[in-house]
Amino acid sequence: MNIGSFALLQPFAGLETQFRLVRAFGLDTADITDNHDGATLGVEYGFSASVSLDSHPEKIRRMAFDAGVRLSAFCAHANLLDPFSPDTYSTFQIIKAIRLAHLLDICHVITTEGEPRTEFGHSLSREQAIFAVRERLYEPIRWAEELGVELLLETHGHLTDSVETMSELLDALGHPECLGICLDTGNCWLGGEDPLEFVRHFGSRIRHVHWKDMGEEWVARRGTVYGCGMGTIPLGDGLVGVPAIVEALKEMGFTGDTTIEVAGPDNVRASISRLQGWLAASPLIEASQ
Repeated sequence: MNIGSFALLQPFAGLETQFRLVRAFGLDTADITDNHDGATLGVEYGFSASVSLDSHPEKIRRMAFDAGVRLSAFCAHANLLDPFSPDTYSTFQIIKAIRLAHLLDICHVITTEGEPRTEFGHSLSREQAIFAVRERLYEPIRWAEELGVELLLETHGHLTDSVETMSELLDALGHPECLGICLDTGNCWLGGEDPLEFVRHFGSRIRHVHWKDMGEEWVARRGTVYGCGMGTIPLGDGLVGVPAIVEALKEMGFTGDTTIEVAGPDNVRASISRLQGWLAASPLIEASQ
């Protein structure tokens, strides 16, 4: 199991700086966390770590190579429940992300349904919401299959945070060879589910992990908030039960890439140290003998 980091470690810093910070923490993999169509002023003037979906791949490849990191995932978190709109990140952007990921030799593109922002999206029944996601991901899945990329659904919404509805989504979408799950430990817990149940239920369909822990202040909002960008405490200081999740992933034979999504240098260092310790520890059964 490999430990990497998201590329938003320092506010108001460009992508090249983010990659170098990942390496400075002793990690050698990073994801592409933020991206956009076209161009942005923030990237041009160096205070945004976003990647244009229209970039030439060599530009990004060179940044990662110079920093000494490998790119492990391409985040394409979307809004799949609201109607299509020019200012909504949805099907077209996910397809672009899959194409660019393929050119960068990134095998995982991570998306999710997100929370709707329109009356239309909020009024969807469960069946209608699942159909909406199926419709919006139909072409991205075809592109992923064509290019040998795996499209992963992250636990980051009222459909994907539930074992039951995630199962329904996966069944409706099909294509298990190129469609899997990115388990975000903090998001899953925040949405009201037990991340351990995800590991036990989905097994090898989990192909990437985002590490976050959640503190006591989130308990009152649990089950009503779906996803947060980053954890603000070190792994192991919250209520998610990260050590047990690590152990369950080890037991099922998970050996893939994982990504720390934690804010603050001290919190990142503590999280890396603890993850390394949990990964190196003997199985709990052996430890008790």
